[in-house]
Amino acid sequence: MIITKLIAHCLKHGDDAQFYFLQAEDAIRWLQGSGVTLGPQTRVLDLGCGHGIFGANIARHGCQVTYADTANTLQGAAANGNFRRIDIDRDDLAAQGEYDLIVCSNVFEHLHRPDQFLGSIHHLLAPQGKLYLSWTNWLSPWGGHEFSPFHYLGAQRGQDLYDKLIKKRRNHTVFESLFPTHIGRTLKKLRQSPNLAVLRAAPRYYPEFSLLLKVPVAREFLTWNCALLIGKKNPPKTGA
Repeated sequence: MIITKLIAHCLKHGDDAQFYFLQAEDAIRWLQGSGVTLGPQTRVLDLGCGHGIFGANIARHGCQVTYADTANTLQGAAANGNFRRIDIDRDDLAAQGEYDLIVCSNVFEHLHRPDQFLGSIHHLLAPQGKLYLSWTNWLSPWGGHEFSPFHYLGAQRGQDLYDKLIKKRRNHTVFESLFPTHIGRTLKKLRQSPNLAVLRAAPRYYPEFSLLLKVPVAREFLTWNCALLIGKKNPPKTGA
C-alpha cells in the first residue's frame, strides 16, 4: 500500500518528480505481479507521457519505450527518448503502430472523448498486448484535482466556491481540461467492447483492496485512483 507514502511526500514536497517516480515504481511492481513481461523485446508506449517519468522507469527494465503526447516536455532520464506527437482525442490511433504494453496514466480523465479512446485503443495493441489504464475518477477524494473536495458540490458550483474562497489559480476547468469519469460506466463500456477484456482491476494506491472494485457506488468514492489491466479479446473461433 503506497497511499500513505504518497500523502506524506505530497504534504512535504508537493507533487514533484519524486512523487510521480514513486507512483510509477509501484505501478510497475503491480504490472509485473500481474504477469506483464518487461524486457528488451517489450515495446512500450507511454501514452500521454507528460515529462516521461513513468516511461523512464519502464526503460530501466530494458524495454523499448516510445513517449507520446501533444507536446514534447520530456525531462530527466526521458529527455532524449523516442517521442511521437499524438493528440489522443483527434488522431487516428490505428496509424500509430502496435505495442506490447501501453501505459496511459492519469490521462483518461482529461480526454474530451473517453469513449472514443476505449473504442479505438485496441488498434495500438499487439495480439498479446496489454493496456495499463489508470485515472482519478470523478467521485474519488481527488476527483476535482486541485479544487477537491469542492467537486462534491458539483462541477460548476464547486469551481465557483473554490475560486471565491481559496482565490488560487486553478490548472483545470471541468468540461475543458477535466472531465467527470466513473468506474462503473467505464467497466460497463469495456465489458461491452468486442475487442477488449479487463484482466485485473484495483485501486491503484492500495491494490490489496481490489474487492472494492466489485462494489457499485462505494467504489466510486473509495477507490481514489482506478487501475485496470486490459488485454485484447481472443477472436471467436470459426468452424472448418
